[in-house]
Amino acid sequence: MKTTAAVLRDPAGAYAIEEVDLGEPRDDEVLVRVVASGLCHTDVVPRSTGLSPFPIVTGHEGAGVVEAVGASVEGVAVGDHVVLSFDSCGTCPACAAGVPAHCETMLFRNLVGRRLDGTTAMTDGSGDDVSNRWFGQSSFATHCLATARNVVVVDPGLPLERLGPLGCGVQTGAGSVVISLAVQPGESLVVLGAGAVGLSAVMAGVVAGATTIVAVDLHAHRLDLARELGATHVVDASEADVAAEVLAVTGVGAHAVLDTTGVPDVMRAALAAARPGGRVGFVGVQTGDLVLDPLALVGKVVHGILEGGADPQDLIPRMIGWWQDGRFPFDRLIETFPLAEINEAEEASLSGRVVKPVLLTGA
Repeated sequence: MKTTAAVLRDPAGAYAIEEVDLGEPRDDEVLVRVVASGLCHTDVVPRSTGLSPFPIVTGHEGAGVVEAVGASVEGVAVGDHVVLSFDSCGTCPACAAGVPAHCETMLFRNLVGRRLDGTTAMTDGSGDDVSNRWFGQSSFATHCLATARNVVVVDPGLPLERLGPLGCGVQTGAGSVVISLAVQPGESLVVLGAGAVGLSAVMAGVVAGATTIVAVDLHAHRLDLARELGATHVVDASEADVAAEVLAVTGVGAHAVLDTTGVPDVMRAALAAARPGGRVGFVGVQTGDLVLDPLALVGKVVHGILEGGADPQDLIPRMIGWWQDGRFPFDRLIETFPLAEINEAEEASLSGRVVKPVLLTGA
C-alpha cells in the first residue's frame, strides 16, 4: 500500500516527508493506521550509532488503529485502538519471566530498524529499501507494521493523540520508579533531568507515595513544571552542588535516585546523592566514560534500566488508570506538531524548549 512517512536519509540531514510503499503484514505482524507518535530523544540514536541501515523511518511512541492482522496474531483485532511500545520475542527466559525489556533480542529488535531476518517491508519511490522496524514500529508515518507483542490494546474512547508517549518515554520514567527502583511510601526520590522521562518519574513518585521528591535540571521552566507535577524540592544544577543540595534536604541522602541524562558528571552526582543502601538508576545512552572514585559504589545498589524494567502490557494500562484518576497528568508534557513539521519538533525537543513533542499524522 502507499503511505506517507518521514524518511531520514542522512545521519546529519533532515527528515523528508515522502510517499513510500509498505508491504502487507506477515503472519505475526499487525498493520496500524498511526494517529500520533511521540518524538523521543532515542529517535536521534540512528544519527550516531551506525547500527541502522539508512534510509530509515524512526518513531517509537505510536498510537493508532489496527487495520489488518497476520494469520497467527492473537489478542489483537482489526479496529482495535492501540498504543505501540518496544518489541520483544516473548519466548526467551526474560520474556517468560515478564521482563521483556531484558529480552535476549532486545537490541536488534529495537535499535536496528529491520526484522530479525534483516528484511524491511518498506520501499521508496525508486524501489529502494527503507528501514521500517525501528523499535518494532517506525511510527513516523501514516501507517506502520508492528507485532502483537508491541501493541497494547486500549479503550477506544481514549484520545489516541495523547497516548503515544506512554509507549516509551513516559513508561521509562514511571517504570523506573515503581518497578526498577521500587520506591515505597514515605521514601525520598531524586530525579536528575526534568525532561519527559524525568517528569514522568516525578509523577510516578507521587503515585508511589514518596514524601520527598527532588527534581534537578538546568531549565527553570522545567523545574517550575516539576513543582506543579509533585516535586517537593527543585535544584538548578547550573547554580548548585547537586549532591550537597540533596544531602541538605534529606540529611543522609535519598532512598532512590534516577539519572535520566547519561552525562557522566551528573551520574557521579546521582551516586553521591544516594544514602547508604540507596538505589541508583541510570537510563538513557551514556555520553562518555564514567570514572568513579574508589568509594562511589560502596553501599549503593545500581541499576542500568531499560524501558523502566516494564512489561508494556501491564504498565501502560496502569498508567492510563492513574491518569484517569487524576494522579498522573502526563498529557501536560505534550505539545503537538503536524508530521510535516518533524524537523521543527526535533529541534524543539533537543533544545529543551518542548518536553514531549507529539507528531499528528492526520491519518
